[in-house]
Amino acid sequence: MEPAAIIMVLTAAVMHAIWNALVKVDEDRLMTMAVVISSTGLLAPLLLLIGPAPAPESWPFIVLSALLNNAYFLFLIEAYRFGDLSHVYPIARGSAPLLVAVGAAWFAGEHLSAVELTGVIVISGGIISLVWGSGFKLGAESRAVIFALLTGLMIAAYTIVDGIGVRLSGNPAGYIGWLFILSPLPIIFIALARRRRQVFVYLNNNWRPAVLGGGLNFGSYGLAIWALNLGTMAHVSALRETSVLIAAVMGARLLHEPFGRQRVLAAVAVALGVVLIAVQT
Repeated sequence: MEPAAIIMVLTAAVMHAIWNALVKVDEDRLMTMAVVISSTGLLAPLLLLIGPAPAPESWPFIVLSALLNNAYFLFLIEAYRFGDLSHVYPIARGSAPLLVAVGAAWFAGEHLSAVELTGVIVISGGIISLVWGSGFKLGAESRAVIFALLTGLMIAAYTIVDGIGVRLSGNPAGYIGWLFILSPLPIIFIALARRRRQVFVYLNNNWRPAVLGGGLNFGSYGLAIWALNLGTMAHVSALRETSVLIAAVMGARLLHEPFGRQRVLAAVAVALGVVLIAVQT
């Protein structure tokens, strides 16, 4: 992977961890998510000024990605309703790189070497291991696990769709811009239908952190999609999920969630996986 792509993905990882923490700490996560994604959409027209419109071949991927993103938003909200940030986030993000590796090979012909695949597996294993040693009980939190795995499946699906779509677009900025414009529409409709008059109360009291989250999501997802135009999907997915380590620290320090030796071991595993990927690129 090109150094520029690596920097993009790691920057996206930091931004992603922060805005997920903002969603977790807010009591009304549906409204927070809706305002976050809407704020992202308000910034999106700026990207349309860069270059031509996306090629016609990429439009089905833009629409499909927008739908998958909304499924991701809703599954993530439900996962956070039943589980801690330090439990949900590792399962959702850790399961995605392996699914992306399989999907990218099947749909895009991107086959990893044995060393690269080992790197992806080590990163995913290290990330998922963060849930152990933090008071996690599989039976007691089965709903959190189910929704977290569904979230991971949606992450993998839209990553593969975006990876193919952005390469067909001829202009990553245009692809990202239109995706960000379309993505907020379903979740805005759902939030308005469920909250009605409460929408204005929420906006009056909480718009600042939600808008901040929107700006972070704009940078995080935008950089990740742009990197998909420069590197292998499985590499981008695996490197982006280093955000989980940041989220684990934030969950422990800011949300008072458990933190222990497992975090250090997981960090070592993720770092090793990154090295294994890097030496093959």
